[in-house]
Amino acid sequence: MRANTSDWSLDALDLFRLDGKTAIVTGASRGLGAAMADALEQAGAKVVRFSFRSKTSSLPDADILVNNAGIIRRADLLDYSDDDWDAVIEVNLRAVFTLSRDFARRLVARGAGGSIINIASMLSFQGGIRVAAYTAAKSGLLGLTRAMANELAPRGINVNAIAPGYMATDNTEALRNDPKRSADILARIPAGRWGRPEDLAGAVVFLASPAAAYVHGAVLAVDGGWLAR
Repeated sequence: MRANTSDWSLDALDLFRLDGKTAIVTGASRGLGAAMADALEQAGAKVVRFSFRSKTSSLPDADILVNNAGIIRRADLLDYSDDDWDAVIEVNLRAVFTLSRDFARRLVARGAGGSIINIASMLSFQGGIRVAAYTAAKSGLLGLTRAMANELAPRGINVNAIAPGYMATDNTEALRNDPKRSADILARIPAGRWGRPEDLAGAVVFLASPAAAYVHGAVLAVDGGWLAR
């Protein structure tokens, strides 16, 4: 006998609930990280706002890891310093790898499944301008997401990524303050506006939830249509 529509709706909504789960979100003090942390809390998860200054041994028995923390350094390629390159790669790629590895080790030791969600970028797909290290790190992060998914899916751990479009955050302040660059960017976004941190709420809850149980190694673009243009 077919279930009635109201029963189906309730079951479908339950798939997106995170009650009883604990999520770690890096870089959650403001911007995209804060918005995603808030969304996970609203879906029922306990959220730990994690700093890379914290020791990995201080990680709680979490079920979800959102690797959001990142930095950007802008300079012409010919003037790009080794120090800036190293700083960006360290935070945006190496730290994501080490934290994800340690988190996955803890899940495996507990015999538990879980979710790792990496925050990629439009520059995971494109070269960009004056952001060589950031582009290299975000391109590498997309490959790392797929590599981790291949090894961790059999262990019940989902690894996926969200690729935000051009968002109104501290990282894009220089672009938004440049009238020509801002106009050029907006002209390519079908949605006709800069993204807002809260635009990532649905994506992060989905990838962290049972609704995404069979989603592995995917990248979900939340970009106002930028990549489709």
